[in-house]
Amino acid sequence: MDEETEFAMGATASCVDGPGGKVSRVIIDPATETVTHLVIQPKHRLGVGRLVPLDLVDTTAGDIRLRCTVEEFGGLEPAQETELIDDVTGRLDAPMGVISPVQAIVQDVVPPGEADVNRGDPVHALDGEIGRVQGLMVDPDDHRVTHVLLQEGHLWGRKKVSIPVSAVTGVENGIQLSLTKKQVEDLPPAD
Repeated sequence: MDEETEFAMGATASCVDGPGGKVSRVIIDPATETVTHLVIQPKHRLGVGRLVPLDLVDTTAGDIRLRCTVEEFGGLEPAQETELIDDVTGRLDAPMGVISPVQAIVQDVVPPGEADVNRGDPVHALDGEIGRVQGLMVDPDDHRVTHVLLQEGHLWGRKKVSIPVSAVTGVENGIQLSLTKKQVEDLPPAD
């Protein structure tokens, strides 16, 4: 078996001809436990993140490389949508040239039937929250999630804890586990 691929939130992804951005979310299909897209936020420039299908993602030696140009990356499906909502007062007597305030609501796009995992999402053991998501480990052959990585540092003095996906019972409002805090504590440390 090939080595598992780590999709850590905040990892840098590069296009074939230049910078891409950073991984901000991972989209998974809960039915098959596979990763379908990475959400890549453009680097050093304003602009919306893009939904990058996993077949455009190459991972070699820990680097995430996108099989697309910077221009093609910009043409991928946006990962956020902005909805403009007019000022609720809707005054008709406003003087000419006065623009009524418009509020922009930005929402993350998640393909229908899929779920997203964000850095810092809470991870819930049976007896309470045990930490926050750092990333996912994925089988490079079939893109199935194998482990959930907990954020470093605050958990029992260990650098990284990886939880087998077989212990995950749900991904709504954070990640739900079928393990207790003690069982998670007893897992072998991740490298």
